[in-house]
Amino acid sequence: MFVHHVFFWMKAGADTLLRAELAAGIQTLQSIELPHTFHIGIAADTHREVIDRSYDFSLLMIFNTAAEEQEYQQHPIHLQFIESCRHLWEKVVVYDSISL
Repeated sequence: MFVHHVFFWMKAGADTLLRAELAAGIQTLQSIELPHTFHIGIAADTHREVIDRSYDFSLLMIFNTAAEEQEYQQHPIHLQFIESCRHLWEKVVVYDSISL
């Protein structure tokens, strides 16, 4: 199993319309059939010292193999998302992991 978890931070001063634009852009990735699990989220209302709630959106995708995740990286819909939405975010952090 290959887990691909992406966190997005909007540019400072982003309004509701820009947030909706990025959310819609992320949702276009759901049409890519490679991941078997797809989840878009926002920070939960949990408060402990170890929790980072500073991000605006979270995208979690789980693939059966690393090869599927690599195919996703080159998928035209993914590439179009990056091109269309990169102006909306200030920062993106990716955590990839594989099963033990």
